[in-house]
Formats: sequence, C-alpha cells, structure tokens
Amino acid sequence: MSALIYVETSIPSFYHETRTATQFQARREWTREWWGVARLRDELVTSLAAIAELEAAPEPKRTKCIALLEPLPLLQSSPAVDELVAVYLKHMLMPTDASGDARHLALATFHGCDRLATWNCRHIANPNKRAHIERVNAMLGFETPLLITPFELLEIES
Repeated sequence: MSALIYVETSIPSFYHETRTATQFQARREWTREWWGVARLRDELVTSLAAIAELEAAPEPKRTKCIALLEPLPLLQSSPAVDELVAVYLKHMLMPTDASGDARHLALATFHGCDRLATWNCRHIANPNKRAHIERVNAMLGFETPLLITPFELLEIES
C-alpha cells in the first residue's frame, strides 16, 4: 500500500554523502536502497523548507541534493503551519535553534503524511520525544506521522 512520506533535508544529504567513515557510508547505502524502492511505490513529498536548508550546503553537494528533491511535490506552508511550529516550540518539542525541524514536523503533520523520513535522530526521529510529540498533536487534533529513518523504513517495507 502506498504511503505519503515527507522527505526532510537529511535524506538527500545522506543520499549524496561523501564522508568515508563507516557510519556515514552505511546511512548513505540505506538511504539509496530505500529511495530506490520508495520513489516507485510511495508518494514522496518535500517542502521549500527542505530546499532552503539544502541551499546552505557546499557545492557540488547542494546541486545534487536539490536535484534529488526536484521531482517531488512541495507541501505548502500556511499560517496554520506557522501556528503549529509556534506550538511545537512553545511545548519544547524542538529547540528554538532547530526551528527548521519544527517546520518539517508541522508540514508533515498538517498535511496528513503517514511518515516523515529523516536521519535527524536527535530532534525528529527520537524515540524519547515520540510520546510528547503525539500528546501535543492529539491536543491539537492531529495524528502524528511515523518519524522514521530510511533503515527502519527498509525493515517495514521488505
């Protein structure tokens, strides 16, 4: 069954990872493997927030990462999304210096995504934050997308 999956900044970043340490190379391979399956079966979406974050990457990675996301539909921001971001920051779901992370979560939540694919395990796919995020979203009348890494998605989708 097809899932609506929001792709945040870390996915194209790891898809085009050049660092040689084993942990980075493993994430790159898992990302590429997942991407090859997901883009054919699921509906992948992203946002201008992800594109804007990638604009800060050095070349040639910047161009490659943005090109990877280019075919994906963009979820639109709105005052309602901005309000969600503000609530997330007020409830300390994300640190204020990670307001981009709050925006990714708000976009995926507001638009009813089934999953948010990320390698950001500190602020987004953090199991210690999951219950808090779900409580805040439930209080606001939203379901929380599954916050998950490509590695975990490979396990679900195999």
